[in-house]
Amino acid sequence: MRYYWIKTSRVIKMIFSRYVWDIPNRKNKVYLTFDDGPTPEITAWTLAQLKEYGFRATFFCIGHNIDCYPAIFSDVINSGHAVGNHTFDHLKGWETDNSIYIKNVERCQESISEKISLSPKVFRPPYGKIKKSQAKLLRDTGYKIVMWDVLSGDFDQSISPEKCLSNVLSNVRSGSIIVFHDSAKAFKNLRYVLPKTLAYLKEKDFEGEVIR
Repeated sequence: MRYYWIKTSRVIKMIFSRYVWDIPNRKNKVYLTFDDGPTPEITAWTLAQLKEYGFRATFFCIGHNIDCYPAIFSDVINSGHAVGNHTFDHLKGWETDNSIYIKNVERCQESISEKISLSPKVFRPPYGKIKKSQAKLLRDTGYKIVMWDVLSGDFDQSISPEKCLSNVLSNVRSGSIIVFHDSAKAFKNLRYVLPKTLAYLKEKDFEGEVIR
């Protein structure tokens, strides 16, 4: 049974207004994001697709993966994309002690800072699950907490690639923050959905912008 929503409602955005859910603009910009990388082969494929269609994106990276695959992480940066913090060990905030959670975020930030001297403090909580107290602690130290407007559901192996594509194309609009995953679990859907999404966005004159 699916336990997540594809399109974030206006009510949720109002209740949790201190999180970034979308970035309204008049220039037809959308914000493609990729969670859980860098991942061998899959991140490189993702970068190639973005390059082919001329889109920039933001990669919310797991610190452990940054340390394991530093060359791939460097490729993301050198390709003109932005990066964000996704904790070091992909922790679920609701189930983690605050001090452990914050230290895990800081450890990921250290991995990012080794590659980027002025690393942006942009954070997305794994699973979208974070305690209010954890969010406050992060905001107090300068982090911008980025959620999403459109969730592709590419990680859900119970849905078809066609359904995943519909999740995106039926809901995207100017200012949308769209979530994909450059991970092995999501690749079955991602390899079908991403090229078609990029082609659609280009046809509709959307521009891909990064989050900083």
